[in-house]
Amino acid sequence: MLDLLQQRRSIRKFKQQPVEEEKVVQLSEALLRAPSSRNMQPCEFILIDDDSLLQRLSSAKRHGTSFFTTAPLAVVIAADPKISDVWIEDSAIAAIIVQLAVESLGLKSCWAQLRLRGHDDDLTATEYVRQLVGLPEGMEIPMVIAIGYPDEDKGGHPRDSLSATKIHYNQFELKN
Repeated sequence: MLDLLQQRRSIRKFKQQPVEEEKVVQLSEALLRAPSSRNMQPCEFILIDDDSLLQRLSSAKRHGTSFFTTAPLAVVIAADPKISDVWIEDSAIAAIIVQLAVESLGLKSCWAQLRLRGHDDDLTATEYVRQLVGLPEGMEIPMVIAIGYPDEDKGGHPRDSLSATKIHYNQFELKN
């Protein structure tokens, strides 16, 4: 697990190489195994491998989704707030679980936040993607994740770049 965390890095350029079906099945299982509060499982997952949909997904919000144009796979993480009041947290857990599974399979990923973001002056990013994938009203889409084989070489963040001052023991104290 620590090796995956050390090598994981957001990648925004992907090779035009499809993700093998076996790996898609494994990623689907990882999503379904993601823990949720009280095992309420408020999340639904839409896997997108259709190039036309991926192109349209690349304009889901004003900035920060253009990398979907090169991704061969995306997962829309949706949740029903009526099922669980901690749907945002449950969605985030599923997102990082699938990102670590992606890493373990030799793939890379990049997370795009949709919640509280605009598509244009008339639609939120969530509403845009909801319409794109046919998600019912009431379901929320906090994030979408692009997945594929990397077409850029980024290593994980080196240990000495980590901010050890963010770790506190027993009490928070300001560190200079």
